[in-house]
Amino acid sequence: MNSVVLIGRLTRDPEVRYTAGTQMAVCTFTVAIDRPVRAGGEKQTDFPRVTVFGKQAENCERFLAKGRLVGVQGRLQTGSYTNKDGATVYTTDVVADRVEFLEWGDRPQGGQSQSYSRSQAEGQATSQSSDFDEAPAGFSAIDEDIPF
Repeated sequence: MNSVVLIGRLTRDPEVRYTAGTQMAVCTFTVAIDRPVRAGGEKQTDFPRVTVFGKQAENCERFLAKGRLVGVQGRLQTGSYTNKDGATVYTTDVVADRVEFLEWGDRPQGGQSQSYSRSQAEGQATSQSSDFDEAPAGFSAIDEDIPF
């Protein structure tokens, strides 16, 4: 069985490139994942590289940015290549089948953070008026009686 589930924060913005023949999107990014700390131990962090393909890769480019919390489900894949010095370099990547955006928002433009997380959404929901006669922001009131 080869199954990986990770939750962590992006260490930098995702990078997207397209394959030559089929023009399929390929997105890569690195996730920082803290290991549980044992009593008296030092904090340790892993930095696995994640690869995503197709439409999901384009969505990663659009919605993910450095520091965003993300969940990844996929598989491990090992590989190797020869570098400029002629040495063989071994790699281990996570090939994602599914990427969950745990913090939402368009990518920041001009250095402004536009992150929109669930906790912010819950905070806005609780700060709304508790008066049921008023429709929440973004919704219109229903004028007719509902039969249930």
